[in-house]
Amino acid sequence: MTRPYIQKLSFTLLDSITDKDPVVQEQVCSALCSLGEAQPGETLHACEAYLRQHDKLAHPYRTKILRAMETVLSSHIQELDKDTAGAVILLASSEMTRTKELDCDWQHAASSVLVAVGKQFINQVMEEVLNRFQPGVLPHCSVLYTLASLSASNVFGMVPFLPSILSTMLPMLSMAKQDALRVVFCYALQHFSESTLEYLANLDQAPDPTVRKDTFSTDIFGAYDVLFHHWLQSRDAKLRLAVVAALGPMSHLLPNEKLEEQLPKLLPAVLGLYKKHAETYQISKSLGQILEAAVNVGSRTLEVQLDALLVALHAQICVPVESSSPLVMSSQKEVLRCFTVLACCSPDRLLAFLLPRLDTNNERLRVGTLQILRHIINSAAAQMEVKKPFILSSLRLPLLDTNNKVKRAVVQVISAMAHHGYLEQPGGEVMVEYLVQQCALPPDEPEKPSPDGEGLAADSVRAVSIRTLYLVSTTVDRMDNVLWPYLLEFLTPVRFTAALTPLCRSLVHLILKRQEAGADDFLDQYNSNANLPSPFAMTTRLLVVSSNPYLGDGRGAASLRLLRVMHWNIHPSLGQRWETTMPVLLEYLDEHTEETMSLKEWEEKLLLFLRDTLAVVSDNTWICQLSQEMCKQLPSYNGTPQEKNFLYKCIGTTLGAASSKEVVRKHLRELLETARYQEEAEQEGLACCFGICAIAHLEDTLAQLEDFVRSDVFRKSISIFSIFKDRSEHEVDRMKSSLILCYGHVAAQAPHELLLSKVESDILRSMFQCFNTKDPALKLCLVQGLCMVSQAMCSSVQASSFHFSRKAELVAQMMEFIRAEPSDCLRTPIRKKAMLACTYLVNLEPALEEQVQADMIQSCLHSVMALPPEAEGEHGVCQEPLYLDTVCALEDLLTSLLRRNMTPQGLQIMVEHLSPWIKSSRGHERARALVLGACLLQFFLEHLHVSTLVPFHNLGLLVGLFAPRCADTWTTSRQEAVGCVYSLLYLQLGYEGFSRDHRDDVVERLLTLKEGLVHPDPTILFHTCHGIAQVIAKRLPSDQLISLLLTMFDSLGDPDKNCSRAATVMINCLLKERGNVLLEKVPEIVSMLRAKLRDTQEEHVLPAAQHSVYLLASQHCEAVVSSLLGSPLPFDSHTCALWRALAVEPSLATQVLGLLLEKMSRDVPFKESRAFLLGSTADRVATLLPLAATCALYEVLSAPSSGTVVLELYPQLFVALLLRVSCTVGVQLPRSLQGKERRSTSPARAAKNRDPCSSAVDALQALLLRGGSQDVLQSVELEGGWELLRTSARHEDGVAQLASAMAKHAGPRLPLVMKALVSTQSSVYEIQRVTSTAFLAELLSSNVINDLMLLEPLLDNLTARLKDSSASVRRLVLRGLANIASGSPEKVRAHGPQLMTAMVSGLDDGDEPHSLVALEAMVGLARLLELVEPWDLRLVLLHTAIRIRPFFDSEKVEFRTASIRLFGHLNKACHRDCEDVFLEQVVGGLVPLLLHLRDPQAPVASACKFALCMCVPHLECAELAAAFYKYLQEGRSVHYGEFLNSTCKHLMHHFPDLLGRLVSTNLFYFKSSWDDVRAAAPMFTGFLVLHAEPEQKPQVDLEQLIAALQLLLKDPVPGVREKAAETLGRLVKFA
Repeated sequence: MTRPYIQKLSFTLLDSITDKDPVVQEQVCSALCSLGEAQPGETLHACEAYLRQHDKLAHPYRTKILRAMETVLSSHIQELDKDTAGAVILLASSEMTRTKELDCDWQHAASSVLVAVGKQFINQVMEEVLNRFQPGVLPHCSVLYTLASLSASNVFGMVPFLPSILSTMLPMLSMAKQDALRVVFCYALQHFSESTLEYLANLDQAPDPTVRKDTFSTDIFGAYDVLFHHWLQSRDAKLRLAVVAALGPMSHLLPNEKLEEQLPKLLPAVLGLYKKHAETYQISKSLGQILEAAVNVGSRTLEVQLDALLVALHAQICVPVESSSPLVMSSQKEVLRCFTVLACCSPDRLLAFLLPRLDTNNERLRVGTLQILRHIINSAAAQMEVKKPFILSSLRLPLLDTNNKVKRAVVQVISAMAHHGYLEQPGGEVMVEYLVQQCALPPDEPEKPSPDGEGLAADSVRAVSIRTLYLVSTTVDRMDNVLWPYLLEFLTPVRFTAALTPLCRSLVHLILKRQEAGADDFLDQYNSNANLPSPFAMTTRLLVVSSNPYLGDGRGAASLRLLRVMHWNIHPSLGQRWETTMPVLLEYLDEHTEETMSLKEWEEKLLLFLRDTLAVVSDNTWICQLSQEMCKQLPSYNGTPQEKNFLYKCIGTTLGAASSKEVVRKHLRELLETARYQEEAEQEGLACCFGICAIAHLEDTLAQLEDFVRSDVFRKSISIFSIFKDRSEHEVDRMKSSLILCYGHVAAQAPHELLLSKVESDILRSMFQCFNTKDPALKLCLVQGLCMVSQAMCSSVQASSFHFSRKAELVAQMMEFIRAEPSDCLRTPIRKKAMLACTYLVNLEPALEEQVQADMIQSCLHSVMALPPEAEGEHGVCQEPLYLDTVCALEDLLTSLLRRNMTPQGLQIMVEHLSPWIKSSRGHERARALVLGACLLQFFLEHLHVSTLVPFHNLGLLVGLFAPRCADTWTTSRQEAVGCVYSLLYLQLGYEGFSRDHRDDVVERLLTLKEGLVHPDPTILFHTCHGIAQVIAKRLPSDQLISLLLTMFDSLGDPDKNCSRAATVMINCLLKERGNVLLEKVPEIVSMLRAKLRDTQEEHVLPAAQHSVYLLASQHCEAVVSSLLGSPLPFDSHTCALWRALAVEPSLATQVLGLLLEKMSRDVPFKESRAFLLGSTADRVATLLPLAATCALYEVLSAPSSGTVVLELYPQLFVALLLRVSCTVGVQLPRSLQGKERRSTSPARAAKNRDPCSSAVDALQALLLRGGSQDVLQSVELEGGWELLRTSARHEDGVAQLASAMAKHAGPRLPLVMKALVSTQSSVYEIQRVTSTAFLAELLSSNVINDLMLLEPLLDNLTARLKDSSASVRRLVLRGLANIASGSPEKVRAHGPQLMTAMVSGLDDGDEPHSLVALEAMVGLARLLELVEPWDLRLVLLHTAIRIRPFFDSEKVEFRTASIRLFGHLNKACHRDCEDVFLEQVVGGLVPLLLHLRDPQAPVASACKFALCMCVPHLECAELAAAFYKYLQEGRSVHYGEFLNSTCKHLMHHFPDLLGRLVSTNLFYFKSSWDDVRAAAPMFTGFLVLHAEPEQKPQVDLEQLIAALQLLLKDPVPGVREKAAETLGRLVKFA
């Protein structure tokens, strides 16, 4: 039966070979190959039969079948018998020759089949092919193609046939008239020749070692004659290329004399093809083969043809390359191979041809010539050895070329030369210099595009050069003497700066290598070679470029490493010291990056390294030489300001270490005369140099500055800064700036003990002449210099006894500078530095006059306070460094002034200056002023010294100014204000006689209260302010109280409303706490209050009116409530405040709440209003009285004082408001209120009253908050429950979240709440019944119900509701019953029958196929199963399993998920006692579960994973269980094919009898509506068959299965057809 069965499978697959989807076609072919793997002979027979029977099958599909046959043959050729081989050979031969079309895939496929068979059955194949290759008859093209392919695939088998083939073929060549046929003849001759050459090259392995070249020469020459003399002249380009491709290998088989004879014609003919063809690979390859053949026979013709060859080949190298495709690159390689052949036979003539072409200006010619030159240097080294000088001299002109392509080519030639000893010749140093020049190219310099658009990035040239230099210096030993010490010459010239890193690396390698060899002759070489840099020049250069260490690929580390290895050459004493200090610097660079490193810190480390080096050397002559070299190199760094600045610092450091005063003065004078004053960076560098030098040479430094000031440059002016007429004013200002900075740095660095005697006479005298400048830069330098001088003066030990006569003049000038600064921006540090200068100046004698001091304070405050707000960081703190520094300078100045008058009056003066800014309407100005105030008070407190007990007479005024700021809208202001009050109260304690370290518990409470000011919530702020006021009240002297209150009353009109409110809170607190001492002042206080109430309409002024409402309501509660309910909705702020006033006293609040509940329930909650159009749905519109009562309840409940009453009425309020929420879901406002809402100008008010439901939810939230259930409120908020309560679709979920939160956080309240709620379950409103049922159902999920002994009554109540007319109520009852599993699992067994009965009845609820009650029942059962008694479960097990089975394939994802997950729980629950009963259900559910793993919905697939893991223990198969647990872990993606394969393997191994049942169940899913499931079913079947034993075949109805798969092969989804084809391939198992 095997052959018919395989034939049927094959035919079924082959019928689908015409599928429109390429993927399916490929799968069909793959399935055929699978059949062939198992039954190669039968499959090949089937394919052969199918092709014979379907004669009209289109050739693309025939091609695919033949390709499949070829695949089978390639793998199983050894197993093929002769008969099958014969049949395949006949078929392939027939298919190959059925059409006369050329280059057809069909023919090639058939030919490939013959070639595959020919590897084993060469004689039979040749017999068939030669039958179609008869003398005198032109063969089919495919016959020739097959012969050629056979010769390539089976050389030893085919070559013995070639003599007869060639003899038969030769006469045919003249008969071939079609160019396409001639191409195939050429293709065959090419492969015949190549096979023959391979055969002759491996005669030792050949079956017939007697074969010789002569055997083929005659026939090959005959073929050559036709090809060359006739076919090569064809107009068909394809034919010409085929001819030339054949001539290459044929030339090796020609007789030697014939080859010599033909070369004069052959070579020009081949070269001529270059002009006719764009694609030149075959031409170049063939030409190379011809040249090799000519050289092998010692041909003399090459000499004659050489010029033409060189010209043509050179042109091929120089031709512009359109792309870098492999074919183009291969063609270039073949051309270069030709040059190698020519270089070996005619090196002189080759160079004579190439080298003159280097002189051309044509880029392509020059690049191409260099490319050839590089190639022959590498490939013909022996022939080029004596030509080295000649080649070197010829590169002079290319070295001057600026084209980047030429540059790169030159660098590559230099690299080749280095490896072959060229650079050791005279002129080699020029090549090295050129290489270094390319290393110095700037990395970002773009190449100007050439006219043909073939521009090359300059960086590529540089990168190639850097790699080349490093490789040459590290890997080519013979280059050491060339590069050392020559590379040192490139260190100091600035034009090679960009090459420093690679230079240093190469030099380090060379030096270390020389040191290992014991050579250390640099100093000798330096003395004998004037071009080498001196040790001083190298030291200066490497040190300076290290100042910016990460530039140029890390030149800092490279330079330092070079210095380190050259320590002996720098100075013999440095070796040991540098071995210690240098690694520290290098490690610092390794630890940082360009972004993380501080450049200033790095410069300090380098200067310290320099100072340490100079100290170790301690040789004045050496130091002077170094300083001279440093000064000499200064102009080299004009283009790099930062490096020049650092060099100035190095010069100052070096001069400071020099002991020769003449040298110091000489260099300082030269620096002043040659400095470029117009450069700002150079000004700073020069000044730093003079400052550093002044540390050791103060007198000489000042003398040189004075001499320069008196020089001819200034001779025409009274002041020291007059200028020549030919100098511009700007240049003079720059010079002045530089000199001022020099004086400043000198003062800052000079020894303090020598400074004061020089300040006025030598330093400041010059600065005084520059005050009238308008130049900003000069002004900044002047201020900076004076600041440095002032600081230096204050730092002196003798500063306290120093009388500075021109102090006031300097201060006045600083103020002018500050006032001249713009008030709307902060761009320069002038005001900062000016204030710093004043800070130092005020500490000097004599003291400033009061008015001068006041003006100074006002000017400085205005210059900072009036600035616009700066950008703030994450914590509200300004991040601008300049602004922060300026504020610090202002703080230092004010504290310096306060220090000179440490009295309450002095403090009052300072605060009075700050007061306008503290009360400013701009928040940032208040914040700045309070920061300053806190700083001053803290300073005053820290420096307080009370010798006699005196009153702090202005305490009340100061506290009244700062205290209301504790509620400022700016967080910074609040924090600082508390700090100010804290300091003031401790100041009072200090003046009362307490010691400075005394800590008062009451005052310390302010620090705790300060934390409450971080939160912006006004309630928290004002509560904290109340606490602050209590602290003030306890510690404020009685005589200060009225001044405090009057100051606070002024704050009621503060522009910051928060501060105004805080003043109200604090006033009330003070009146409450200390009113007993204010009897005489009460009229004044009341009068002030009335005036403020009359002037302002702010909410915080209303508390006075609230008391009146309270008194009235105490007497007429119902009337007040009714009147307030009649207020227009929505309530305005005054009405809301009045409602809240009614909650002040508990007994009154009880009455009010009772009335509001009665009013809320008296009227219907809504009325239905139908639109004008008939048939439209009715809209629900809220009734006014319950709506107003709800809003009023919210206001009363919002009052903190209502808490006690709320606790008493909690159950009634909770239930009433919850049901109010339920019956207002989706209810609209009355039309009158909708209009008001639209017209409302208050977004907050509109949002608050946007709908009746929101009002009810707000009231319920207020109840929870006031009733101590804050945790309930927060828990529901976190879960989003309040929003759910407001929506119709998710209202139940919101109720459930509220119930859950109540059970968790308010359990003791539940008995009364539940009692009140149960009584509402007979409500006429369905939504209220749903809400109450949802709440009670959710309570059962908490154990608190059991703890409160409410479980049984609640369970009975819910069970009774199973007959409610509302499906939603019934569904929620089932949910509640299932919740017992999580709330009271220990009680499930006791109520098992009751719960199971309810759930099973839910499964049968209603007639709808997708009843939500049934869904809830399935979910509930899944939760309860593990907890019920086994007997209770056994009673419903089978009924449940059978009832839920149809839901596995439900169209709704929820039902599929729930039913499958319940099935898993059924399996999990019955592992103990019910296995036998349930095993049948497990087996029946296995296929659906495995297939639904491919369900398009992820929850269904997840449920299947769970169910399968629960099912597998029933099967008692450890291997299957292991596979399930490995692949089906939750959260892990399943490789479905791999998992299904493993599952089927174990199923068939352990349960082979299930095969038929599993396959038949899969057949049902062949018609599934889900594409992925429909594709998974045949795949499942295929894997089952794959792993089944052949003896299980009777279980499967193969006819039915194959028919079903045939139908799937016509499925509209390609993926399904693909899997069907794959499964058909596996059915070979049952052959």
